[in-house]
Amino acid sequence: MLALAARRMGYRIHVYSSEAGSPTGAVADQETVGSYDDAEKVAEFARTVDVLTFEFENVAAECAAAAEAVTIVRPAGNVLHITQNRIREKSFLRGHDIPVTPFRPVYSPADLEDFPYPAVLKTAAFGYDGKGQQKVASLQQAREAFAAVRPQPLILEEFIPFRREVSVVGGRSVRGEFFHFGVMENAHANHILDVSQGPVTVAGPPIEIARRIFEELDVVGVMCVEFFETTDGAYLVNEIAPRTHNSGHLTIEACTISQFELQLRMVCDLPALQPEYLRGTGAMANLLGDAWDTGEPDWAAALATGAALHLYGKREPRAGRKMGHLTAIGPHAVETVFEARRRLTQKP
Repeated sequence: MLALAARRMGYRIHVYSSEAGSPTGAVADQETVGSYDDAEKVAEFARTVDVLTFEFENVAAECAAAAEAVTIVRPAGNVLHITQNRIREKSFLRGHDIPVTPFRPVYSPADLEDFPYPAVLKTAAFGYDGKGQQKVASLQQAREAFAAVRPQPLILEEFIPFRREVSVVGGRSVRGEFFHFGVMENAHANHILDVSQGPVTVAGPPIEIARRIFEELDVVGVMCVEFFETTDGAYLVNEIAPRTHNSGHLTIEACTISQFELQLRMVCDLPALQPEYLRGTGAMANLLGDAWDTGEPDWAAALATGAALHLYGKREPRAGRKMGHLTAIGPHAVETVFEARRRLTQKP
């Protein structure tokens, strides 16, 4: 989706992917296939581009450093280094007095003691869509979970009773200008984002907290900050994604500028205006590979609702794999994406 935004504005696109025939490769001018921990190959790739940005966190920090030696990398490699590891990320936030879920690094069974349970035990790195995390109700369960995943570093986080999960997708320019899409409300199913809507009204300061994080990290580019809104009205940062985010996909139709065009403008040092919603609100529903369980989904029935369809070009639908999304705008946006998705798999 970033490549499509860049193509519309006349940019040439060179993508680095772990496998040939990636969705971006289908619209790029050039595709290089390689490992995300091969610093030498990433540096070779970086020499062919004027600006490099990344689409997800699981890229070795050494690769970012190698790329920075030969071209512009935005956000900078230090942002990737901090945010790709939950211990570093939470420690950075706490060190800058930003409210986070209470946590403790776990390197041995002794680190599991004297902690309030229930809690969530997570791998420090490579977690995504609920992977690498487990709710533990007691010290004994935590010990069993630790034994199953060691020796990698883990983080233990207090389980937070929350009212809802919200996120702020924003962008920051080379000159420190801050742009945002308001606050999105997110609902998950089986730890995977299911539906997002925005903007929603909040009583607290998540946008200002997000702005502070952008400034403390000196981010140039787009980033998402995810929050728990607690039952007493506080906002705790759950995690940071140093890139465009699933909850921001609705901005393609809903806003005057999408999160992807904003990313392009930020990393290429182009001017931007504060994004505005065209019809007041928007919603997005993910399409997972499960929708193909009974055959090809009924796209015509879904589109008849007025929803917009985005398919990513992934070749193989699998359960839990994000294959695309539906969006709608206006006062009934949430109802529209739900109905469109229901019709996809409704058989005559």
